[in-house]
Amino acid sequence: MWIPISVTLANIQVVQTVELFGFVATLGNVVYATSFLITDILSENYGKKEANKAVWIGFFSLIAVTVLMNLTLLFEPLKGDEFAQTTHQATNTIFSLMPRLAFASLSAYLLSQHHDVWAFHFWKDKYPAHKHLWIRNNASTIISQIIDSAVFVIIAFYGVFETKVLFEVFITTYFLKLIVAAADTPFVYWGKQIHQKAAFWIKPEN
Repeated sequence: MWIPISVTLANIQVVQTVELFGFVATLGNVVYATSFLITDILSENYGKKEANKAVWIGFFSLIAVTVLMNLTLLFEPLKGDEFAQTTHQATNTIFSLMPRLAFASLSAYLLSQHHDVWAFHFWKDKYPAHKHLWIRNNASTIISQIIDSAVFVIIAFYGVFETKVLFEVFITTYFLKLIVAAADTPFVYWGKQIHQKAAFWIKPEN
């Protein structure tokens, strides 16, 4: 459930650029980075197939939101209704930008998330022990976040910002995602613990 929520919210927030520690950054990085936490938890507890299924759910959810919101913009607000006019203008400001951002996000999302799932199981084969969960979680996510940030920034903002600004956005975007990736490790262990307890208490039916 969280993957489509995080992906959708991130693509709404990303239209706003801010200054962070003296560098240009886009919003939405933190909430989006949490989607990698979810795929890692799914990979660890339910396997590659279920993790990839969640990736595709997020993919089609973003497509659905993009299409539905852009169809909404085709309708003109009621004349004389100032609130409707203001709402339509605000909605147009956010979602009229969404097709290019959505394409950038979809491309980055599919490449990085599928790499994350693949890499997680690659490292899991090498370090299968429970104590090495932090290795497969971080080793898979670190590279996946580079892929995600680079693909998204180039497609979404090339030609919009100067090269220097593009580089700043990439660095700050990746830095924020890296912090989230490091901070989410305890939650991966927690997810594993919850799964093990649930498996213990839920007995198969005869």
